[in-house]
Amino acid sequence: MSRNSRPRRISDCTAGGFRPNARAPHQRHRAEGADQAFVIGVLTSAADFERARAWRVTDAPDYERYLADTAELLAEAQRRFDTVRARMFHPQDFAEFCVLHGLDPAESAARDRYLINPPLQTQLLAYQGEELAGDFVPRLVRARENGLTLCHADLLLDGGLYEGAGGGAGEADEEHGRWVRAAHQRGTEVFRRMLVGAGAGVYELRLRLDAPGGRLSAAARILQWEDGVVRINDEDLELVCAVLCAGLALELPGVAVLHGSQGSAAACGEYRPAAWAWSSGGPDWAPAARPVRLDGVAAQPGYSLGTVC
Repeated sequence: MSRNSRPRRISDCTAGGFRPNARAPHQRHRAEGADQAFVIGVLTSAADFERARAWRVTDAPDYERYLADTAELLAEAQRRFDTVRARMFHPQDFAEFCVLHGLDPAESAARDRYLINPPLQTQLLAYQGEELAGDFVPRLVRARENGLTLCHADLLLDGGLYEGAGGGAGEADEEHGRWVRAAHQRGTEVFRRMLVGAGAGVYELRLRLDAPGGRLSAAARILQWEDGVVRINDEDLELVCAVLCAGLALELPGVAVLHGSQGSAAACGEYRPAAWAWSSGGPDWAPAARPVRLDGVAAQPGYSLGTVC
C-alpha cells in the first residue's frame, strides 16, 4: 500500500479570500513558508441545495446550475492556488454548528468558520480535476461519513489517533502514543495480509466493530494488480486502518468481509467470484468460525492471515 502507517494530519486552512458570483463557501490561506491553499464546501444533492437557499450560499437557480458554477470555481482555483481541497457542505451539520457557536447561518463568516472547523478537517479531500458530478460528489459524501467514524475512533483512543496522545507531554502520554502506534501498525498489517492472500482482482472490504458509543464501520473499494500494486482512495485506506487500529487496541469484537472478483487480465480474463470473512474478539483477526452475512454480502470463512507473507 502506498500510504504511511499513521493517518495523515491535515493542516488547517484559515480565513481570507475573494468570493465569486457562485458564492460557494470557501477559504484561502498562505501561511508563512507554506503553500497557498483553497478549501470549498460543496452541496452534494438537490435536497441540500434547496435547504441552503435561505442562507444565500449560491446565486444558482437550480442544482444543475450550481454544480456547473462550482466546477468552474474549482477549475479557477486549480489555476490560482497550490492546493485545492473540498468537503461536503452538510446543511444539518452547518445549522447545528451555527446554533452551537451562536452564528448567523446567512453570514459568510459562519460558513467560513464551519469549513475550517478543526474537528472536521478529516472530511477534506484533495481536488485534482475530477469531474464534479461523477465520482467526486459521492466521494465527498463518503468522506463526511468517514470523518465522523474517524472522530469516534480517535475519541475511543483518547486522542491518540492523530495527536500522538498529547504530543509526548509526559511518560504516560508517550506510552499511550506507542500503544496506539503499535495497534495502528498491526491493523495496517492485517489489511495488507488480507489483500496479499486475495491476489489480483477487484474487491470491496466491509468492516464492522461493536464499540462503545455505537458501531465503527468502514468500507473500501480496492483494485489489485498482478504485481501487487493496489489502487484505493486515500480516505478509504485511512479509515480502514484507523478502525482496525481501534479494534485491536481495545480488543473490540468485529467482522470483516472481503468480496469481489478474483483474477486478472493476464490470466486470459478469468475472473472468479470470491468472498472471505474474518472475525476478531481480541488482539487479532482469524477466519470466521462460520459463514457470515454482512450488509447483504454472504462470505465463507477466510484464509489464515498468519500464513500470508
